[in-house]
Amino acid sequence: MAVLVNGRPFAMPWLAENANAILEAWLPGEEGGIAIADILFGEKNPGGKLPISFPRSVGQVPIFYNVKPSGMRSNWYVDYVSEKATPLYSFGHGLSFTKFEYGGLSIDQKQAKVGEIVNITLKIKNTGKATGDEVIQLYIRDEYASTPRPVKELKGYQRVTLNPNEERTVTFHLPVNQLAFYDENLKLIVESGKILIMVGGSSEDIQLRGEFEITGKPKAKVKDRVFVCPVTVK
Repeated sequence: MAVLVNGRPFAMPWLAENANAILEAWLPGEEGGIAIADILFGEKNPGGKLPISFPRSVGQVPIFYNVKPSGMRSNWYVDYVSEKATPLYSFGHGLSFTKFEYGGLSIDQKQAKVGEIVNITLKIKNTGKATGDEVIQLYIRDEYASTPRPVKELKGYQRVTLNPNEERTVTFHLPVNQLAFYDENLKLIVESGKILIMVGGSSEDIQLRGEFEITGKPKAKVKDRVFVCPVTVK
């Protein structure tokens, strides 16, 4: 196992291919050595997720998960001559000593208006032999906006601790107003249209998909930004 102590992402394809595992410690401080030792000797089960994307090489920089769609071929639609165009490790990526199974996605409303809340429920189960943490991540995509929107946007997440074979129910209470964005006139609006729902363990590890529709005015002005998606776990 390789241990990284760093403050920024590395381009490390050789290490990724040759190391049995990579532990990202960042800059762990005075107690970092103890925490690293606990993980290396199996006393603790890591459950962290990357807050950034790791590139394969410096030629990919800048690289990030919430890119805008392109109507033409770009490096996100076709590989480079000598390597893949995808990140080495994507935003939200992170492994542990156990595995998790996603299922039972349900969306309580197929249509919602500005000011309402859409409840997105799923089940998460620890299918491995060790107690571990999973960070469940909720992404959305507005496919038909008046201005190009990212192919994925993180709107909520929840860390859940599960014993072996334990299953829990997680509900994201997604405010429709959290989907607001600034239009070409710098007005904060929510547009009507279809919203894709994606849930998984990282921006690339999408396990569940669904959708709902925002109804009402084509463009509804919103007074304030909403940044938090409340979550309940049962």
